[in-house]
Amino acid sequence: MTRALWWLASPLFFFGLFSSATALRASGVRAGDIVAICGDSITEQSLYSAFIETYLLACQPVRDVRTHQFGLSGETSLEFLFRIDSDVMRFRPTVATTCYGMNDGGYAPVNPRGQVGYRRAMTEIVQRLKNGGVRLIVVGSPGAVDSDSFGSEGLSGVGAEEYNTRTLRGLAGIAREVAAEQRVAYADVHELFCEVMAKAKAKFGPRYHVAGADGVHPAANGHLIIAYAFLKALGCDGDVGNIEIDLAGNRATASDGHRVLSFAVDAIEIESTRYPFCFYGDPGDPDSTRGTLEFLPFNRELNRLRLIVTGASTVRLKVTWGESSKIFLAEDLARGVNLAAEFLDNPFSEPFRAVESAVRKQQQYETLGIRGILGGFESSMAQSHDEQNAPDEPADGIVRNARALEAAARAAVKPVRHWLRISPVP
Repeated sequence: MTRALWWLASPLFFFGLFSSATALRASGVRAGDIVAICGDSITEQSLYSAFIETYLLACQPVRDVRTHQFGLSGETSLEFLFRIDSDVMRFRPTVATTCYGMNDGGYAPVNPRGQVGYRRAMTEIVQRLKNGGVRLIVVGSPGAVDSDSFGSEGLSGVGAEEYNTRTLRGLAGIAREVAAEQRVAYADVHELFCEVMAKAKAKFGPRYHVAGADGVHPAANGHLIIAYAFLKALGCDGDVGNIEIDLAGNRATASDGHRVLSFAVDAIEIESTRYPFCFYGDPGDPDSTRGTLEFLPFNRELNRLRLIVTGASTVRLKVTWGESSKIFLAEDLARGVNLAAEFLDNPFSEPFRAVESAVRKQQQYETLGIRGILGGFESSMAQSHDEQNAPDEPADGIVRNARALEAAARAAVKPVRHWLRISPVP
């Protein structure tokens, strides 16, 4: 409250307006970038942020890219300003995403004064990141509360529909305008979240929560929506790789990140260092990413591992990948099919899970690290993870430990050997 009053009492600052109302498209993550994923308790959950980091490590890897999570429970955009220098800029990020607005809305009807404060805080956040050397910034809108479970725990006196369509949508519009004015990228999390939530509930029913059992904090199903929005805004193009097989010519080739080891009759052995993004669980379970996947173009736009088969002697072919088989028309295989979409259970499922587990271990430590920096118990955290060679500044020990855990997550991306079998169907 003290911080908010200080902010509202401060002099109004001005910023230049650009003639274009459209934000610049993201130029993409580059080799050596350090990515900072910033936000409130939804970010602190280390779900969508872990999806993003796992994707950048395993699916479309860029050399020497490091990703770190900076979520903090209960935080508003204004409060984030008080810790940019203390913890985020300490990591020297060159790319940053922000996702604020859920707490800024106060779980209440539209507050014009609060909207003014949100606009000013988001503008200063972008400017501070720019001044700190951040090259690529993605301003994300807030997500949405659950249309059914919101309010079940007494969080708010406002209904879900009003909070989504008026309060949060209004803040999302401000976030879009700030991104355009500051010439940075924008991720429209809010509208996408509302759209997918409505479709998923139409299929699975109102008890299928998308924004969490408490109506605010999503399970894996809702976090996949958020991750998709940010990965698109970060400029990811979705090309995981191509595997091309010429049955008539007995030849097989693969794109970067994949290597054909052998090709004998109908069996092709491949070694891959690029993974398709993998999904788990019962689609009707909110803790599964498969339920909302149906209503997202995730596989089509972000997760394309294409199999192209030519020279078939039959109209239909059976493709076996790992333990699963499907029958395709030869003409469809000649155009190319997306293995990642057709085979949700595949040889990468367990290796992908191992990478994601290492990423979550890293990001969960970062959550404690942020609290340590802000709360003054950095030294105990640094010593517990790095007993020897402790740095002079305790907070620097937290940075070192986080980077060591990130390196361990990167090392978890190991080459995967897998087989494809192509069989004619009479």
